[in-house]
Amino acid sequence: MKLYDPNIRYDNDMAFMLRYENVAWYEDGTVRILDRRIYPVKTEFITCTRHEEVAQAIADMVTQSAGPYVAAAMGMALAAYEVRDKGKDKLLAHMERAAYTLSHARPTTMARMIRVTERALNIVKDSIEKDMLGLPLVEALQANALDQVNHNYYRMSLSAPYLAEQIPLGGTVMTQCFAETIIGALLKECRNRGNEIRMICPETRPYFQGARLTASVACDMGFDVTVISDNMPAYTMRTKKVDVFTSAADVITVDGHIVNKVGTLQIALAAQYCGVPYFVTGTPNPAHPDMSSVKIEQRDQNLVLESMGTKITMDGVKGYYPAFDECPPKLCNGVITDLGIYSPFNLKQYFIDKENA
Repeated sequence: MKLYDPNIRYDNDMAFMLRYENVAWYEDGTVRILDRRIYPVKTEFITCTRHEEVAQAIADMVTQSAGPYVAAAMGMALAAYEVRDKGKDKLLAHMERAAYTLSHARPTTMARMIRVTERALNIVKDSIEKDMLGLPLVEALQANALDQVNHNYYRMSLSAPYLAEQIPLGGTVMTQCFAETIIGALLKECRNRGNEIRMICPETRPYFQGARLTASVACDMGFDVTVISDNMPAYTMRTKKVDVFTSAADVITVDGHIVNKVGTLQIALAAQYCGVPYFVTGTPNPAHPDMSSVKIEQRDQNLVLESMGTKITMDGVKGYYPAFDECPPKLCNGVITDLGIYSPFNLKQYFIDKENA
């Protein structure tokens, strides 16, 4: 296993929207976040001057997939800037409130978000003991956020070869939603192997992450990519001879259930019927031993009654928008991690191997 080098930027050679500065970036009292709701039609950034605005941007889907975790970490640096001239007591109380606000911006990913903000809080507490306050603390939290996202990209660079091995030369991969870092890492790995794979991306309504984000990354990196609508995966798997279906996950429970963008389940069912293997990238979350601890986020019904801001239904029609669905372990061929591929029925082994690594 190659060791993590903090002096290497693991976003090197990735698409524009995967570069750290174009995900979420703290600098000079602001956090700048690429507005993924409108990219690539428009390339615009939301500028936040308060950590509450960062949390609202996360809740409003300005940034998606792994982007919210970067934004939350950068938001903690912004929160420290807000109280750069305050005393220790006010500083800690403010940072604890900011950690709660940022980590609770979206319910389904809250457990992972808490890990992000707790890491920043530990830096705050350590800095208070050392009397390192003001701008030095802000800089330390910005460096922490950068290290977090860099380390995540590093972990994906370890996972990518395991996924690449499942794809034949010139193979076709179907994705779901926007797997972000692993997509960039996979494409880099395939290119290094001389494997110019083809990508098929269901559009992923209502925000169209597959069409706008995953397809943009593949296109930006020079790969053949095709967008289909969300009701086409089963037919496309057969007619386009899809070799692998893959997704990331917002939560992987210890007992092997996969919580990902709504629609993942129906594609996994189609994949099983068509004999196409489904591999999910991610690691089991010990905060979620099973599905009883996962809250499925219910978003604004009006979002499914429109398309990119244009109303498409008659007045009086109702909508329904669960943001995620649950894919049972029996539909998944393997969970791809930084340590290798694990059966979704034996994810406890991952923690054993991690401890011994």
